[in-house]
Amino acid sequence: MVAMLEFPKWLSPEIIPGLPFRWYGLMYLLAFAVTWLLFRRESKRLSAPWTEDEAANFFMWSIVGILLGGRLAGTLIYEPTNYYWIKPWFIFWPFDESGAFVGFQGMSYHGGFVGLIITSLIWCRVHKWNWLDWADLIAVSAPLGYTFGRIGNFINGELWGKVSTAPWAMIFPNAERFSAREPWVQDVAREVGIRLVSMNDMVNLPRHPSQLYEAILEGLVLWLILWFIVRKHRTYRGKGVGVYSLGYGVARFIVEYFREPDSGLGYVLPLGDPNAPTARFVSLFNFSMGQILSFLMIVASIVFMLYARKHFKIMPGDPIFVDASRAVATSGGHDASRSAQKFDATKARKQRKKIK
Repeated sequence: MVAMLEFPKWLSPEIIPGLPFRWYGLMYLLAFAVTWLLFRRESKRLSAPWTEDEAANFFMWSIVGILLGGRLAGTLIYEPTNYYWIKPWFIFWPFDESGAFVGFQGMSYHGGFVGLIITSLIWCRVHKWNWLDWADLIAVSAPLGYTFGRIGNFINGELWGKVSTAPWAMIFPNAERFSAREPWVQDVAREVGIRLVSMNDMVNLPRHPSQLYEAILEGLVLWLILWFIVRKHRTYRGKGVGVYSLGYGVARFIVEYFREPDSGLGYVLPLGDPNAPTARFVSLFNFSMGQILSFLMIVASIVFMLYARKHFKIMPGDPIFVDASRAVATSGGHDASRSAQKFDATKARKQRKKIK
């Protein structure tokens, strides 16, 4: 009995065979569209003071930051041959050296996250808005869109997981094959029901569909937490983005145990078994690049949340949104004269302490 799944043969990376339109690109568009719709809905619910044009402008610059950061990190950090360091003009060129269209293969989530932070910070500084207000709204809206990105990885048949004998483990057509001479390959093949004809065979073994794990944990589950719990209890500015980055870091760190490390990088911190093959789970203490970056993300999130909780509390009577050039009061109890004044959070905290 075969105890595994086959990758769906009807799935193809190309929407229309022969044309340079891929499901992965379409999934990116769906991700941005879903995030935008949720962002607009939450902005309207809170009576956000910015205009539709301002929101669209912010969103477009955020997308630019995601694409720039994701592409730069994906090519300069995760590409093991240093090809893009030698020929950096190919980083943003969708054709290979022969002129064939290859798209932009190689995007890093962590790079995109940093790019988003940088461009949105600059935008808010230029337009004199409080960055934390915008970041919180994006944070509660983005994970559901992120789900589509990981589904795109699955359709592409890329970023597969480690070898597994779980009944839902899947054979990915383009995954690395292993020599039937290896004892562990024979054991896995026997357990899942793959018949070995010759010891010279190169065997494609079932793997964790880690793209779907990420779509569920880093996307759907994280969005449910943020959308239905965190956004309704925003007690300090930065809570949304803090919980998002912490939740993503934890989820990604866990999933990395099931996902095969990037080719050429392997385990960048093999504290368990330095000789362990990257295609198998051997030790909890062999860490990939994704886990190291996620760990740094977790630590930074905790430090940020502790600081924000102390310094950016939203007290009764405080405006929901803060503009660096003018106060914007959208909660009940604020009259027109107060809304024209500049809100100084530091000054407000000092006054509250004097009252106490």
